[in-house]
Amino acid sequence: MIQFQDVTKTYSRSHTHALQKVSFMINQGEFVYVTGHSGAGKSTLLSLILRRIQPSEGIVYILGQDLSKLKENKLPLLRRKLGMVFQDHRLLSHLCAIDNVIFVLRATGEKGDLEGRALRALRQVGLAHKRKAFPVELSLGEQQRVAIARALVTNPPVLLCDEPTGNLDPDTSWEVLELLNDVNLKGTTVLVATHSRELVDQLRKRTLVLRNGRVVRDDEKGGYSL
Repeated sequence: MIQFQDVTKTYSRSHTHALQKVSFMINQGEFVYVTGHSGAGKSTLLSLILRRIQPSEGIVYILGQDLSKLKENKLPLLRRKLGMVFQDHRLLSHLCAIDNVIFVLRATGEKGDLEGRALRALRQVGLAHKRKAFPVELSLGEQQRVAIARALVTNPPVLLCDEPTGNLDPDTSWEVLELLNDVNLKGTTVLVATHSRELVDQLRKRTLVLRNGRVVRDDEKGGYSL
């Protein structure tokens, strides 16, 4: 599903080596944490998967596709297969929960019963009863659940999460993590970039640890240790 082969990313203006000779493979159906201190390379790794940037060296494969050979007009098709959840949820404040989810379907050119699909996604995250609520009327945890529903509504085989619990209290963070685990158990490959020791230790999954742009640990048993 996701493979890095000797990937290096250097930002030329600052001469920063964000990633150095990084290699790993994530198979279909895995749940993987990517951890590391701030500046370790987590955000760069996610940006490479989404092909917002390209590596300076090495090859990134997503769903069997060498991203260096992917034409620009094919990028939207790839990104439809990659659900993305951010720390700050990025909901549109002028749209209610269900319309936030429908917005993604319309933006990707989907047809048919968009409202029905959006409602099923909200039901999946336990928020069907809040479908008409606006973001300001939802708790932070509920807002993040809507963001997860939005990421899942196109049925992507891969779900990427960038610090999805960074703004949440411990109890709400655990609820979101349980939800991500449920999504994974239904077959979706889940990659979570996080620096939260509590989450990584509570739900043990494969853990990749980055330090100064290098993978220094790839532990199937998980656990937070930098």
